[in-house]
Amino acid sequence: RALDDFGVDYIEAGNPFSNPKDAAFFEQVQGLRIKNAKLCAFGSTCRKGVNPCDDENVAALLKANTKTVTIFGKAWDLHVTEILRATFEENLTIVENTVRFFKENNREVIFDAEHFFDGYIENPDYAFEVLKAAKRSGADVLCLCDTNGGTSPLTLYDAVKRVCVVFPDMRVAIHCHNDAGCAVANSLLAVEAGAVQVQ
Repeated sequence: RALDDFGVDYIEAGNPFSNPKDAAFFEQVQGLRIKNAKLCAFGSTCRKGVNPCDDENVAALLKANTKTVTIFGKAWDLHVTEILRATFEENLTIVENTVRFFKENNREVIFDAEHFFDGYIENPDYAFEVLKAAKRSGADVLCLCDTNGGTSPLTLYDAVKRVCVVFPDMRVAIHCHNDAGCAVANSLLAVEAGAVQVQ
């Protein structure tokens, strides 16, 4: 309620699949009257080889019953091959199918491109393919995540600017971690480059 009174637009309120406390929170706020904010449930794309309709994480996000969901998916080619143990094409299918599933279930979708800037530095073409997959399937927001918190401000500015040029009709958001002490600078520069939402 305090965040809502302050005028925060979105409140990412936890991952209902991660632990019982987060799941209980979403049960307790059903019917909560807020004036400004949209509550968001947060979670990952479906698992490799599992359809979204059969995925436990996806089911928990639906059960949270928020109008907005924030879905994070792999945007760094290293994580696609080494963490997901998937092909590049499989990861694009995972992103596309998950986002489409939530759109078909009448959710606003914020797509968090996890480790976007690491991916952009290593393989920019693939990082953009991930964003294109999210857009194709109806994502409302493309959120660029500096998940390691180590991207230098000018590198980040250039990347965000390029995303805004390539996707002029999309809302672009920024999500910065502060490992290198640059999160505030990077967030401000992302806004200068065209981002319209700051996490």
